[in-house]
Amino acid sequence: MPATTVIGTQWGDEGKGKVLDLIAEKADIVMRFQGGANAGHTVEVKGRRFVFHLLPSGVLHEDKMNLMGNGLVIDPAALWLEIEELSREGIDLSQRLKISGRAHLVMPYHRSLDAAFEKARTERIGTTHRGIGPCYADKISRHGLRFYDLVDFDRFRRKLSALLPLQNRLLQALGHEAPLEEEKILQEYALHSTRLAPFVTDTSRYVREALERDSHVFFEGAQGVLLDVDHGTYPFVTSSNSSALGLPAGAGIPPHAAGHILGVVKAYNTRVGSGPFPTEGSDDENARLRDAGNEFGATTGRPRRCGWLDAVVLRHVVALNGIQGLALTKIDVLGGIKTLKICTRYEIDGREVDRFPDDTDLLGRVKPVYRDLPGWTADISGCRAFDELPREAREYIGVVEKLAGAPAEIVSVGPGREQTIFREVSSPSSGTRRPTPEKET
Repeated sequence: MPATTVIGTQWGDEGKGKVLDLIAEKADIVMRFQGGANAGHTVEVKGRRFVFHLLPSGVLHEDKMNLMGNGLVIDPAALWLEIEELSREGIDLSQRLKISGRAHLVMPYHRSLDAAFEKARTERIGTTHRGIGPCYADKISRHGLRFYDLVDFDRFRRKLSALLPLQNRLLQALGHEAPLEEEKILQEYALHSTRLAPFVTDTSRYVREALERDSHVFFEGAQGVLLDVDHGTYPFVTSSNSSALGLPAGAGIPPHAAGHILGVVKAYNTRVGSGPFPTEGSDDENARLRDAGNEFGATTGRPRRCGWLDAVVLRHVVALNGIQGLALTKIDVLGGIKTLKICTRYEIDGREVDRFPDDTDLLGRVKPVYRDLPGWTADISGCRAFDELPREAREYIGVVEKLAGAPAEIVSVGPGREQTIFREVSSPSSGTRRPTPEKET
């Protein structure tokens, strides 16, 4: 297939950055299709650690084109900071980055509103205060500013002059005392216009024409499916469609162009911020997984909530997104745990079910039903073939595949590029059977 789509199957932080970096060498183009600077993709290359909040993961490969689609909301200051940081590392993006003119601009008032709204809530969402939600809200309300406006700076000036009084009144109503100054914003964004205008184009047409030429495109989603604004654990979600369902709109391609859909799944579950988390571990389990897996947010530095793998979630996400293969990450973190647990079904009000509940409040009441599996003590970070893994690790992976209904095509045993096992697995196109979901009764 000329395209591969990579998405997170949990609440984000699954290790998409490494997976995307690994397979980007096979791509001609890497395109991100949604989200903003509230995402964080971490990649380690030859001992160097890179964290990307906006840039596509193909930027570390010098021969790849990188596209930022219309579904993104982009803080130009944050984007330029990432471009400059790569420039200092000798990585030039001047001919390898294109930004959709339809992508919306995160403005200073969006960041202020993000913090003000969160402070005013009685039930905190756990926002990153990056302005993502208010920017998407302005987009839907049809008074957002786009990169095409930034390129035509006279147009930007006119629109900002009309919009800023409204934004200041809203901020004042939420307790923000000092109004934002128009001239100060204009000075800042005039600089962004000069720096970023050369990157702006119609990325939708660009990627469609590339697919027609049989170029190999990797589509990159941020966050995870359970943070999708429509299909996640609302309201504890992001403000965009972070599932594969958001790809056609966010990239400007027909749905059939998604190609092979690869779901990235961490060998255990984590979550940042508020919201239901059925398999959250005890204090000791939480601390053990967090310390061993370095589970702190790449964007905020906040400690992540940790717990056991939830196969009810996983098979729901596989079905919802049409996932054809899995990339299983951080399985090395489970080493040394005597007994491992996988949640296979839920108990809700005394009744066992094997389906993910559509109602977030109901999800908050479920009790996980676990299947115990033996752990292993060996250090697997040096394994480079599936047969080199301990029998218990292979058994764990097999159970995950059967419960999810999709094969593990990639197994990551450490943060480095080289700490990866690629597997030859059956696929629908080959005519051979994939694992079928394990039905629980």
